[in-house]
Amino acid sequence: MTKPPAPSLSRSHGTKSISLSAQPQDLMAPRQRKRGAWTAKVITLFPKAFPGVLGESLTGKALDDGLWALETLDLRSFGVGKHRNVDDTPAGGGAGMVLRPDVLGRALGTAATGTPEDRRKWPVVYLSPRGAPFTQARAQAWSEAEGITLLCGRFEGVDERVIEEFGIEEVSLGDFVLTGGEIAAQALIDATVRLIPRVLGNQASTEEESFSTGLLEHPHYTRPAVWKGREIPGILLSGHHAKITDWRREMAERLTKERRPDLWRAYCETHDMDPDGDQEL
Repeated sequence: MTKPPAPSLSRSHGTKSISLSAQPQDLMAPRQRKRGAWTAKVITLFPKAFPGVLGESLTGKALDDGLWALETLDLRSFGVGKHRNVDDTPAGGGAGMVLRPDVLGRALGTAATGTPEDRRKWPVVYLSPRGAPFTQARAQAWSEAEGITLLCGRFEGVDERVIEEFGIEEVSLGDFVLTGGEIAAQALIDATVRLIPRVLGNQASTEEESFSTGLLEHPHYTRPAVWKGREIPGILLSGHHAKITDWRREMAERLTKERRPDLWRAYCETHDMDPDGDQEL
């Protein structure tokens, strides 16, 4: 009887072959990467989820143009045993599984190759619901770094010792839980990449949008001038730019006070204003 071939870590999908590798998968390989381009390194169990939406529209064009780069590291390739295990049961008991520190350590060590140790120049971030809230200010700071490493969690989370050993920053998109960090990673990358010069084309647009001044953004309108009986506010058609600027600021203040009292209080504090003083807003 013919002995069956030994199992391989390579899988064939039609005409494509997918294999595990401990090296980062450079998604910029077919493209021209500009020297010093901001780079996102993503450690994930699902590298095929990238670039995802990041490969579309302006971020996708900037990716093609080499204004930023994207690399994925398949966490499974750092797993242990013939099944490449990456997780184990939680110490002390409990439901779910926890990503192993030895596996994560090897992945993070590989990701760190060629990157500066200074976390201001190259943040290392774990997407976690217990992390500090992600903000526009944080995106701006990251866009001014050389790049970032993002760890996408799965299951119940990661071994705490990894976070301590590598000085990892935990960041959250909000008070909710996702099945993994891949969606959050794409959101964080998108928010950061769009702040890199030349990505959007019109950099002034980032200076006028929500959170850039501490306020939510004012309402927007475009043609037709009347739609379903609703008209564009007359001031926007007046051609009086100073009055338009004042109107937009007033609308931004009103929306912020109504929808985000926390932002409104912070804005008033920095502008020496009484948050309850103007009853007309």
